[in-house]
Amino acid sequence: MSTICTAPSLAPLAPSHRAAAVPPAVRRGAWQLAAGEATRLKAREASVLKVRQGRVWITLDANRQHGSEDLVLAPGESLRIAAGTRLVMEPWDGDGATYTFDAVDAVDALPQR
Repeated sequence: MSTICTAPSLAPLAPSHRAAAVPPAVRRGAWQLAAGEATRLKAREASVLKVRQGRVWITLDANRQHGSEDLVLAPGESLRIAAGTRLVMEPWDGDGATYTFDAVDAVDALPQR
């Protein structure tokens, strides 16, 4: 698994330097990261990280199969994470971010729209 980023593709992601209001429906049942804040997560079981608001920069720890990897996820995007995987995540820009982190079984049990 590899990710390629080029400078021109990142230009539109420049920080906006303004705080965005997070609607209550986005906050409900989700975690928030303020601008400049980082968090570490470890999946105890197969999990899904879904971005609800803002963009997040994720660094996955290296393991036996893959080296360390950086990803950027936008609102609505998700990432399946294997059990035991560790990651560090922070907002990509100055607006912060809102996300959910749930077990795969819990996500798969939700009705599909």
